[in-house]
Amino acid sequence: MVRPYAMTKGRTRPGGREFDLIALVVSDLGADGGPDGRELPAGPEQGLILDLCRGNALSVAEIAADLDLPLGVVRVLLGDLLDAELIRVSRPVPPALLPDEHILQEVVNGLRAL
Repeated sequence: MVRPYAMTKGRTRPGGREFDLIALVVSDLGADGGPDGRELPAGPEQGLILDLCRGNALSVAEIAADLDLPLGVVRVLLGDLLDAELIRVSRPVPPALLPDEHILQEVVNGLRAL
């Protein structure tokens, strides 16, 4: 068993960005697994993350659950993969930018009137 601090080299936060639980992660590796000459991260956990996210988007919470790793560890590993440009992360829309429920209801009512 590898201790979480060994997987993250003692880091407790990802470098640069925080990852929301529902942020979607997709691997940028091709189907053959070749990263176009880019160096793969050294740890097997990063390789597992890349395999999980190849071809389908998974949330940060799903990745942590599938790998049975603490969420903080997964966030640090994802930060490393993002810095290496091996993954893409789609962040959720902040609630303040979502349309008002009243406006959506008016749109539904207008469509029903057609």
